[in-house]
Amino acid sequence: MSTSPYPASVLVSPDWVADRLDRFESADPGYRLLEVDVNTSFYDYGHAPGAVKIDWETDLRSDDYHDIVGPTELEKLLGSCGITDETTVVVYGDDSNWFAAHMYWQLTYYGHPDVRIMDGGRGYWVDHDYPLSREPVTPPTVSYGRSLSPPANPSVRASREEVLDAIETDTTFIDVRLPEEYRGDITAPPGMNEMAMRGGHIPGAENVFWADNIRPDMRFKPPAELREVYRSRGIDPSDDIIVYCRIGERSSLTWFALSELLGYESVRNYDGSWTEWGNMIGMPIESGE
Repeated sequence: MSTSPYPASVLVSPDWVADRLDRFESADPGYRLLEVDVNTSFYDYGHAPGAVKIDWETDLRSDDYHDIVGPTELEKLLGSCGITDETTVVVYGDDSNWFAAHMYWQLTYYGHPDVRIMDGGRGYWVDHDYPLSREPVTPPTVSYGRSLSPPANPSVRASREEVLDAIETDTTFIDVRLPEEYRGDITAPPGMNEMAMRGGHIPGAENVFWADNIRPDMRFKPPAELREVYRSRGIDPSDDIIVYCRIGERSSLTWFALSELLGYESVRNYDGSWTEWGNMIGMPIESGE
């Protein structure tokens, strides 16, 4: 049994999803399963039955701005997936749920009442022989049901102005990128094409690699181990914390671990992250360890 030590209200096990596939496969708007992958072609090779494909490049970014989708765009996207404001939404994806966590964070920011992540994501689901389907899923379009404007939870997001103001204060910055990115040796992971003009990190940031949250089987570490990751770095549950990465997806996973799993009191995701900060004129940057 793939049980989880965390509340099912935020993180569900693969078995939890498998036990409810009939609900996800039906036209019932009460449950919807979404797959959102870094590699958007994975869905076509097989996905959990009933899962709707979300393309992070087109669905989670604004058509008009290099930013997360606006409230009207998100209402339209959710409605096209058969989701209303009363739907239980479960998200999962590849790379231990990078963009699943990013979508979870966006839905939390805008205030969708019930969104959860499937622990282990696509990798765990495939590796442990859960059922797969190659049939695309296109639920009937519905009205989402209410306006998502203004965002219901603005406290989960940090703007560049807030980041700049927080430097040299008691705020703790967590850079979740590769050590090579943090040091400024590279400006993006190998194979990624969104880069910045300058390398390095926000002054005073602590480098806690995103994968430190994850077990080798791609599921989240149990609570005691996860707490130790941050306790060992001197990061406390009462700290004011801002997390960031390159484009905001890996930092969404760390935001989820700290805020939703461990209950840290004040965690914000700087989703502009390094592609914004490293390309802005005049932003302070440190390099090296």
